[in-house]
Amino acid sequence: MTVTNLLQIGPVLPVLVIEDAGHADALGDALVKGGLTSAEVTLRTAAGIDAIRALAGRGDLVVGAGTVLTAEQAERSIAAGARFVVTPGFAPAVLRVCQDAGVPVFPGVATATEIQMAIDAGLGVVKFFPAQQLGGVAMIKALSAPFSGVRFIPTGGVTTALIPDYLALPAILAAGTTAVAPADVIAAQQWDEITIRSERAVAAAGGAA
Repeated sequence: MTVTNLLQIGPVLPVLVIEDAGHADALGDALVKGGLTSAEVTLRTAAGIDAIRALAGRGDLVVGAGTVLTAEQAERSIAAGARFVVTPGFAPAVLRVCQDAGVPVFPGVATATEIQMAIDAGLGVVKFFPAQQLGGVAMIKALSAPFSGVRFIPTGGVTTALIPDYLALPAILAAGTTAVAPADVIAAQQWDEITIRSERAVAAAGGAA
C-alpha cells in the first residue's frame, strides 16, 4: 500500500478494543452500514489477532493492527491480514518487520524528536498519541510547520465533536477515535448504536469516511 493508497483508510479511523472475536463480523456490519471503510483493531485483548483475521477476511474494510508492541505481534498481525500497523511509541523492531513485509507502519510520536526519528526511518505518516493530552489541534499545527511532509493520525481523546477540527488541518491523514465503537458498547453488542455513531462520525468528517 503506497502513501497515496493510504487515503483508502478514510478520514475517520475507528480504534477498536474487542474482547470476543465472535463479535467481529456483526461489528464490521455495523461500521460498514454506518459508512466507514477502515478500522484499527488493537492488540489490547487476547482476541485482537482473531478479530483482525475475521474483519480483514470480509473484504469491505481496510483493517489494521493497533497497540503493536513487539516484532512478533507485528508478524502475527500481518499474517492475520492487517494492512497497516500502528504502535503507541517508536518501536524500531516493529518498524523493521513491517518495512520488510511492505506493510505501512505508523509509529506513535509525541515530540519533534520522535517525528525526526520517523523521518530518518523513511516514514511519512505518524500516529500522534495521546493527541488531546499533548495539545491536540494546536500542537499538531505547530509540529506540522517544520515537518511539512509528515501526515498525522491523531488518536487519544478524539471525540466525534473534535473530528472536524482535526480534519481541517492539511497535515491530518485521519482521525483515530474510540468514540465510534467503545469497548463497552461492543461488549454489549449494541450494533445499532455503533452504526449511529459511525454515521455521526462520517457526517462530522464531511460525509466521507
